[in-house]
Amino acid sequence: MAGKSVVLRDVWKAKKRISSVVKKSPLIYSPVLSEFAGTSVHLKLENLNVSDSFKIRGATNKILSLTPEKQERGITTFSTGNFGMSVAYVAKKLGINATICISKRVPNGKVNTLKRSGAEIEIYGESQDDAERRSYQLEREQGLTVIHPFDDPYIISGQGTIGLELLEDLPEVDTVIGGLSGGGLHSGLGVALKSTDPDIQVIGASTEHGATMYESIQAGKPIIVEEQNTLADSLLGGIGLNNSYTFDMVQQYVDEIILLNEDEIAEGMGFMLDNHRMIIEGAAASGIGAILNNRIQLGSEVVVVISGCSVETSVILDIANKYKSTIPE
Repeated sequence: MAGKSVVLRDVWKAKKRISSVVKKSPLIYSPVLSEFAGTSVHLKLENLNVSDSFKIRGATNKILSLTPEKQERGITTFSTGNFGMSVAYVAKKLGINATICISKRVPNGKVNTLKRSGAEIEIYGESQDDAERRSYQLEREQGLTVIHPFDDPYIISGQGTIGLELLEDLPEVDTVIGGLSGGGLHSGLGVALKSTDPDIQVIGASTEHGATMYESIQAGKPIIVEEQNTLADSLLGGIGLNNSYTFDMVQQYVDEIILLNEDEIAEGMGFMLDNHRMIIEGAAASGIGAILNNRIQLGSEVVVVISGCSVETSVILDIANKYKSTIPE
């Protein structure tokens, strides 16, 4: 697939390739959020995947596409946590040696989960860009294959399988919202959904604290944006100055990018805790936060991708105290 754009057939191939590892995630109706928004809102529960996030899809598709020789030599990736956990899970399942490079900014809870995963963990530098440099250094020195977290056609195709499932379960879907960072999710959703119906709205929600994709689009080229502390830590990280796929695909497929502040993200987390009894991370809550704060013009059949649930217990306790009721009585 290298050297060409991602097309709908690639997403269908990914669906078949990953079926032995990744199971279909639930799509549930949210009565409270629907009543608040005045329209039908569903939640795609990617937090219930075996690695706790949607990133198991792309990771599985890419790793299973490698030759036996590359699998034997081992793999490496760089991650803010969720992609690393997905790569570690697939690698362990297939008996492949994996080295996960993360920065010092990754929360302790994710670090501890990674250390229990069976993969080798390297903590390097102050940002995802630093971790990326270390990962490519390992490729040069040890012959490991870098599994890129988002800017790779196999990753994009894997994430696009979410779109196929949405069309199966809710063919009327007209608006899909999800946390936007490197763009792998939205690129895949764009291929799957807009190849079916170009009028389906694909919306990205990013944190104000380091929205690299948004700022790069504003600049007209990939740029470096300083990372800052945020509840949506999974949305941090660069997109690569030599980005080959997702920068162009996000521009092509994403209809709108919303920037959220920390209170809006926290409200989304509090809503899921209060109304669906689910703990989700800030990135996963961004779409809900956007709806609760009337930041998006919604269609008649809306889906929010609940992308993952890796979050510190102390953060959840704080959210529970501060945002006990996010819906007006």
